[in-house]
Amino acid sequence: FFFFLTEELLAARSEVILAFCWVYIRKYQSRQESEVISTITAICALAIALITSALLPVDIFLVSFMKYPNGTYKEWAANNETRQQIENTVLYGYYTLYSIILLCVFLWIPFVYFYYEEKDEDNSNKCLQVKNALKYTIGFVIVCSALLLIGTFVPLESPPNRNSTQWEKVQYLFEELGSSHGLAALSFSISSLTLIGMLAVITYTAYGMSVLPLNLIKGTRSILYERLENTEDTEEVEHQIDKLKAKCADGRPLSMRDRRNLQDLEAKLQVLRRQGRHLEVAERNCCNKVGSALRPMKVLDKALHSAGISTGFIIFGTNLTNPLNELLLALQPVFPLDYVLITIITMYFVFTSMAGIRNMGIWFFWIRLYKIRPQRTRPQALLFLCMILLLIVLHTSYMIYSLAPQYVMYGSQKYLLQVRYPSQGNHTAAITKICDADAPEDQCTVTRSYLFLHKFWFFSTIYYFGNWAFLVVFLIGLVVSCCKGKKSVIEGEVDADDSDFSDDEYVH
Repeated sequence: FFFFLTEELLAARSEVILAFCWVYIRKYQSRQESEVISTITAICALAIALITSALLPVDIFLVSFMKYPNGTYKEWAANNETRQQIENTVLYGYYTLYSIILLCVFLWIPFVYFYYEEKDEDNSNKCLQVKNALKYTIGFVIVCSALLLIGTFVPLESPPNRNSTQWEKVQYLFEELGSSHGLAALSFSISSLTLIGMLAVITYTAYGMSVLPLNLIKGTRSILYERLENTEDTEEVEHQIDKLKAKCADGRPLSMRDRRNLQDLEAKLQVLRRQGRHLEVAERNCCNKVGSALRPMKVLDKALHSAGISTGFIIFGTNLTNPLNELLLALQPVFPLDYVLITIITMYFVFTSMAGIRNMGIWFFWIRLYKIRPQRTRPQALLFLCMILLLIVLHTSYMIYSLAPQYVMYGSQKYLLQVRYPSQGNHTAAITKICDADAPEDQCTVTRSYLFLHKFWFFSTIYYFGNWAFLVVFLIGLVVSCCKGKKSVIEGEVDADDSDFSDDEYVH
């Protein structure tokens, strides 16, 4: 019954995720430049990432459901083959979803992006458009192949016999590849993408976590006041333009300085007029209609009590009380309460990331590539947006692990530990302990998600230092957000480089 309920919940959540992604993408896509293929690609890519994150609570539930609260295995899970079969089912689910993510990141999204980049105004030569898109996409395919090969042949353990020949060492590598069923290769590729997602989290999510709640608290400036201010600024600029034009009323040419000032004033006047139209729409519409606080504690816990850099800063046992970890462990037996909480945390990361992306835009170092605005986001920018959100959601699994490591690794599993009491004549007794990284492998089952994300210790080490960078950016964003005043009701909607075409697209 519980397995049937789990499948039904996962299917129901998948439908909700697809509906959310459709509404989300449709909200931001350009009305004039929308393309069917780019819209479908963006919706599917974001949905796949969210569905993958939905598999984490199911993975945790299955390993926890195998045991009684006293630490013994249930009758149906007493056989190791049965447990292995269930674990393999979850593992194949991760294989499928992660493989689709690799397909999206390294083939599907790049091809669609370059397909529209190569699009001519007359849109006459489709074959050349496809050919050029494939040519650029091959580079991404080569990178993906390289990551898979590196993950396949990077030795996690040395051969058992150090005096073995080169052929025996090669044979040992292929035997390891066969026994892991490609887990190492796929894990290395996904961990590499998760590393890029970490950079996006540090850049966008950390800033979004500081700016989103503060903007909600401070609110926006008065629409009537902004319209009055805009009208006064517009009249002032028009008056300055009239004064400059009056100088050449008798036919005399303007000086170089006056011509430059006139061009600047006319450009400023266009921006002010666009702002006025947007304020008018905003006024008409107005008349008609927790996670980041826990991260410093977990980073500090790892710094003080972890096993060190060579293990990826893994923590043995419980050293500092973690409220979120304790809450998830308490909710886990009453499925799907922990499922709901994980969903809320994941969506919180998505919304704060989106707030950061919308406020900052999409940049390549110091060059801003695209702006993200409702109903005016170009197809290429939409694909960039979904690529970034996909990588952020991919990193969410590690972020949840950093917030609640014991829950992600073992769920609510317990095991029996034989303890000897010398004071009682070496009497031994079995006590129940919560599973942690120090537990025996045959007594506690690790989730498949943890195996995927922590196959290579050096990625965990990089993630650890990334947590410190996240905290620094969050604090900087918090200071900047506190110093800034209330934002305009049309902030980010009008820029100097906007065209009248894009402005009409928004207003109408």
